[in-house]
Amino acid sequence: MKRLFNRVNNRELKQRLEESNEPRTTLSFYQYHQLEDPQAFRDELYLLLSECGVLGRIYVAKEGINGQISVPTEKFEAFKAALFSIHWLNGIRLNIAVEKDGKSFFKLAIKVREKIVADGLDDATFDVTKRGKHLRAPEVNALLDQPETIVVDMRNHYESEVGYFEGAIRPDVETFREALPLVEDLLKAEKEKNIVMYCTGGIRCEKASAYYLHKGFSNVFMIDGGIIEYAHQCEEQGLPNKFIGKNFVFDERLGERISEDVVAHCHQCGQPCDTHRNCANDVCHVLFIQCDDCAAKYHACCSQECADFSQLPAEEQEELKGTLEFNGTRFGKGRYRALRRT
Repeated sequence: MKRLFNRVNNRELKQRLEESNEPRTTLSFYQYHQLEDPQAFRDELYLLLSECGVLGRIYVAKEGINGQISVPTEKFEAFKAALFSIHWLNGIRLNIAVEKDGKSFFKLAIKVREKIVADGLDDATFDVTKRGKHLRAPEVNALLDQPETIVVDMRNHYESEVGYFEGAIRPDVETFREALPLVEDLLKAEKEKNIVMYCTGGIRCEKASAYYLHKGFSNVFMIDGGIIEYAHQCEEQGLPNKFIGKNFVFDERLGERISEDVVAHCHQCGQPCDTHRNCANDVCHVLFIQCDDCAAKYHACCSQECADFSQLPAEEQEELKGTLEFNGTRFGKGRYRALRRT
């Protein structure tokens, strides 16, 4: 019987990935499609992609699929053929990562969820197929050059902290679910203006644009393929890239550079920095921004408390971890500011 889940320890899998010299290609994709039996599709997909050496995270739901993965570069065409053999995925856009480092995932995890992106919406109350207009890079730049255009970042605060389109509204939220009503309220007096939305690869804007059209907004646009595809098109067509900083990504890399601008700051010392890390104290694991100097000072941890704990023998850590409180239990994702001076 073929396995439908990974059985190897995560630490071992990470070590294998770090030591491997195999070139890999990182990409993302999504597609809305009504699935009668998401679990059966999930199991079939796991077997299909395992044969191609795929690693990554894929969500399957009754409304479709959302995946971020990496593929051995030499097997990329075999992977495409396998994916496109599924009739409703044939020919879908594959958003290839901007940066070429393929060490983004260390295992394949395919999970069945209620939705492929948690949005808190009742899809039965509006037509999710009536979405905003997709914009290619030249159209994006033309609209952004118009002073009346409103640009909205549909990502979370820790994503937009390290990179964004200049002048964009950047909601101070931790989830897409929070962003939808907040943006609606912010723009309730601007329903006739041109509104350009963007996210990492486009999936959040697909749903958001349909929702805002349902709510009476007239001119809703979204960047086709999100930040990833926009950056590729600008490079290929020799266009000015209006995105500054880094594009946050949900894999081991935690970011890929779009421009040389550093728009964020170290959460510990306040120096310019846009390197996200998860605290090296696994009991904490809070997401934060840390420069190399602070990483050396605090052993890649978010605080002296976590640094001290991480240096204890594993047995002592195990005994103490249920009795101590760390930043990961007190702060939301990317919220840590305890030592920052500016």
